[in-house]
Amino acid sequence: MRSATRNLFAVASTLPRNAIISRALSARQIIDRDERYGGHHFKTLPVVISRGQGVYCWDKDGKRYTDLLGGFATMNQGHSHPRLVRVMQQQAATLAHTSRAFYSEPHGALGEYITNLTGYDRFLPMNTGVEAGDTALKIARRWGYRTKKIQSNRATVVFARGNYWGRSLAALSSSTDPPCYTDFGPYMPAFENVPYNDLAALERKFSDNPDICAFMVEPIQGEAGVNIPSKGYLKGVRELCTKYNVLWIADEVQTGLCRTGKLFAVDHEAVKPDMLVVGKALSGGMYPVSGVLGKSEIILTLETGVHGSTFGGSPLGQAVALEALKILEEEKLADKAAALGKIVQTELEKVPKDMAIEFRGRGLLAGLKLNPDFANGWDICTRLINRGLLTRPAHNYIIRISPPLIINEEQLKQALTIITDTLYEYKKEKKN
Repeated sequence: MRSATRNLFAVASTLPRNAIISRALSARQIIDRDERYGGHHFKTLPVVISRGQGVYCWDKDGKRYTDLLGGFATMNQGHSHPRLVRVMQQQAATLAHTSRAFYSEPHGALGEYITNLTGYDRFLPMNTGVEAGDTALKIARRWGYRTKKIQSNRATVVFARGNYWGRSLAALSSSTDPPCYTDFGPYMPAFENVPYNDLAALERKFSDNPDICAFMVEPIQGEAGVNIPSKGYLKGVRELCTKYNVLWIADEVQTGLCRTGKLFAVDHEAVKPDMLVVGKALSGGMYPVSGVLGKSEIILTLETGVHGSTFGGSPLGQAVALEALKILEEEKLADKAAALGKIVQTELEKVPKDMAIEFRGRGLLAGLKLNPDFANGWDICTRLINRGLLTRPAHNYIIRISPPLIINEEQLKQALTIITDTLYEYKKEKKN
């Protein structure tokens, strides 16, 4: 067996670099292979990305694209930021993983930096956004029983309708998206919904049920189509949660870390949730890192032995995340997102209503809602790819605009021109 293994490695070492992965396949062959061996749970646009740097990506054939999707608002620092690449290489060559069975320097270093930056007491690291969201809910239920003294197995969590925080069974159970309710049950008990941006409905829910332990909400609903609440909504949420002794969990996985022109979207109303869930840009797209920020008396309800994650808090992930946060601060990417977001709004609000009925956005988290009688998002995004822009639609008719925050004004204006030119060309073709 050992001889056979050695022979296998010997053969592999003689192959050309990357031969096992790519085998010089064409873009069509790569797509066909994915379709043959992968799951079909995600509709993928027909382009094979092979390289990324800054705001640009290149496909298998060497064509360059401006990335307006940013890995679903993950690549805030840009593709392969040199500082992140360097830190990742150094940490991977030194110590990549130990599990939390032992201490490592990057874990505490990230915890110290992010708590000082945000004003929270503690940071509990996980890997993905959905895992961090689930962790926050677990903490909230434990707090509900231990601190609020809710009767056993009755702690209720309220969510806003239109929420999206992942595709786990718990996330499906909180969703109001119809596809989540076909052949996935039974669902998580004691999850309830209220309309988004409706303080009166939220207060009725709180007053009717003393067993509510938490309200989880996105400050801006991203996947629902960049739904921005009315001014004062977040302040009202804070006041109601305080009044009824309910934990406010802000899901900032997509809206956080400078994307909307502030460090966090809740900062637009100068309010502080009890727990704040972060992910995505926390590692600049280099490695899955997420987590929950909160006060000590909340986070420490999870005592030793009741929670864990094999890769959560890994030296590699924490080192990359620490550098990613420093880049956001030192390159002033929140200020940049705020300034460039005004340009996006100014240019896209000029699009006639027969083509696009609404612009939604804050900072560089934006969406252009197409007129359903004009076109659907998939057709327009396919045309944008042909013209060198990468993005994809939300809810059929909303063109997402969430580029890396390092994009400059010239690059952004060129991208916006391509969008408007594409819409006008499509309109002209429809007439002919």
